[in-house]
Amino acid sequence: MSQQKTKPKIIIKMAGALGKGYNRFYHSRNFYRAVKGSRGSKKSKNTALCYIHDILKYPWANLLVVRRFSNTNKQSTYSDLKWACNRLKVAHLFKFNESLPEITVKATGQKILFRGLDDELKITSISVDIGFLCWAWFEEAYQIESKEKFDTVVESIRGGVDAPEDFYKQITLTFNPWSENHWLKKEFFDEGTKRPDTFSTTTTFRVNEWLTDDDRERYERVLEVDPQRGAVVANGEWGMTDGVVYPKWKTFSGTPKGLVEVTGLDWGNDNGAGDPTAIVKLWIDPENMNLYVKQVAYSNTLQLEQIPAKLEKGVKIYADTNIGVANTYLKNRGYKVNPMKTAKHKGKRADGIATVKLFNIYVHENSRDLIGEISGYVQDGTEYIGSHHLLDAMRYGVRGWYNQESRGKV
Repeated sequence: MSQQKTKPKIIIKMAGALGKGYNRFYHSRNFYRAVKGSRGSKKSKNTALCYIHDILKYPWANLLVVRRFSNTNKQSTYSDLKWACNRLKVAHLFKFNESLPEITVKATGQKILFRGLDDELKITSISVDIGFLCWAWFEEAYQIESKEKFDTVVESIRGGVDAPEDFYKQITLTFNPWSENHWLKKEFFDEGTKRPDTFSTTTTFRVNEWLTDDDRERYERVLEVDPQRGAVVANGEWGMTDGVVYPKWKTFSGTPKGLVEVTGLDWGNDNGAGDPTAIVKLWIDPENMNLYVKQVAYSNTLQLEQIPAKLEKGVKIYADTNIGVANTYLKNRGYKVNPMKTAKHKGKRADGIATVKLFNIYVHENSRDLIGEISGYVQDGTEYIGSHHLLDAMRYGVRGWYNQESRGKV
């Protein structure tokens, strides 16, 4: 363990800062600390407050903040932690690096690091110069497709040799519980199956004294108008399967024979920097209205020149238009690419989903990330919630084939 500088001497009154409803959460030293809640329930803000307080209290601690996609941290978790510094009147004790982003305790060199699960294996190699990387906060954990992806990061939370007596490791998860099918429910909330050493709780907007009366009335109104949606939005309860976009699907094994074959492709941002590139293989049985889907690729590190190895010449590819030059690259190499114009427009998304739902959906049993996405993808009014890149690729493939088939072009 590296030599540490003297920690700053500061007195913070946390009871007043946190407000009501989070006393047990604040004092928990369980390895897992999971909080599901309604909108406006203070779970993210209070998590930020707790970590700012504790990183000043414990000079051996460093924090890793994780969201499903790295480019969402800056406007959410990073901003929340800066807000917490200001609320606790300790911002002068920290150095803020907006570009990374990263936050450093000036007196000790302790770090608050921000990462995305775009490539979870890269997180496992993170190290710190001072103390231990012993805490992790998974914000919007509902967007994480699988517990395997989550556990890969948890394994990087390490330390203990030569640690002081007050040392502890902890993983915090905060999220809105949109679907009871999500793996988080079984792992952290169901009494018969939840992980050992877990503190889990549910909070609602009713414990948030910072809300206005208008805010409160709006949440109560959701309960009256749409009780099922209000169960999640206002009461922090698990959403029912009716809210899941694709509630009825089964797994399959092997390779279907004698069916229509197409490929769906959703380009990542800047060809892989940020959002992942997602590719699925589709087998379509129009006579029985069956759709078989298999995950082919799901990565934010794929280079353009690596994509052809994931594709089959002679099989039509329906891709979004996010990276026009990439579609041209494939076309110039003999691949049958059909760009899906305005595929990301809200109306087009709804149309594509409606087309997919005409089919009986079968997902290949080895398609781990796709199974995670389809299990947790939900609709809240006109908004779609959850990871969806493989589902977008599936939608492009089905909608593209269906449009051409209906016009006699297939």
